Amino acid sequence: MDSNVLEGTQPAASTHPARAATLMTDASLVLMALIWGINYSVVKFGAQLMAPLAYNGLRVVLAMVALSLLALVPQRAKVSRRDIIALILLGTIGNGLYQVFFVEGVSLTRAGDAALVVAASPALIAIIGRIRGVERVGARGVAGIALSILGIGFVVYGGASASSKGASITGDLLVLAGSVCWALYTVLLTPYTHRIEGLTLNAWTMVGGAIVLLIAGAPDFARLAWTQVPLKGWLAIGYSGLLALTLAYLFWYRGIRVLGPTRAAMYSNLQPVFALAVAWVMLGETPTIWQGVGTATIMSGLLLTRQ
Repeated sequence: MDSNVLEGTQPAASTHPARAATLMTDASLVLMALIWGINYSVVKFGAQLMAPLAYNGLRVVLAMVALSLLALVPQRAKVSRRDIIALILLGTIGNGLYQVFFVEGVSLTRAGDAALVVAASPALIAIIGRIRGVERVGARGVAGIALSILGIGFVVYGGASASSKGASITGDLLVLAGSVCWALYTVLLTPYTHRIEGLTLNAWTMVGGAIVLLIAGAPDFARLAWTQVPLKGWLAIGYSGLLALTLAYLFWYRGIRVLGPTRAAMYSNLQPVFALAVAWVMLGETPTIWQGVGTATIMSGLLLTRQ
């Protein structure tokens, strides 16, 4: 009898650290969503002070330098040359092409619209994961994906409406293209998150992103009047580089390692809530009826996808 009691108590003791780690991951993903939600308005603001690609290139280079310095800390596991090359190539998709589409899209449309389009990323991740055989999508998941895509349609349609001041269908579609790049990157990166720590992972993928953005932004860098960039512009770059691209990404990589790509992506669904509120206060973007319809549809789809 004593043996049975002991056997009954052991699982609770052994699972407590795992439960605590999961809760820590959940909390970090909520903070990640907050940082990214605020970042839509920060990017929109910063891209008005300088050319969008110049702004984006500077924040990615800043993140790359910060992560590279942190990754040089001793006693970190070595990464094979093959993995380094793979991470750099993946970085050209997730931190390069994605960022080009994202910042150009945000500069052309409302920050709130961009956040809602990106909110459909879990559905895109589920689709790509299913195609690659790493995610199983049931009937509810298929229905959720369909609703999320329909919600994107509402947001994009609202962007084409003259009543949505500051909205742009071109900007919305650019953000959508970026979301596809992000979903592909997330699914392809997942196996590496299980054997390479987040800091090292982030550093090498950011190198790939910096290469793309330095090439794409070269003309804008050449025309940039560096001495005329105001302090608030540098602060925006600092927020986007050190918080949105460094700290929040570390939370993201831990999330997809511990929870899996689709489940971790569900936390990014909080981004529109934060983004719409901040854009309303910071940029004066009053929520529109199409944003409301799109939000309800996307969130309904995401709940089904989560199930």
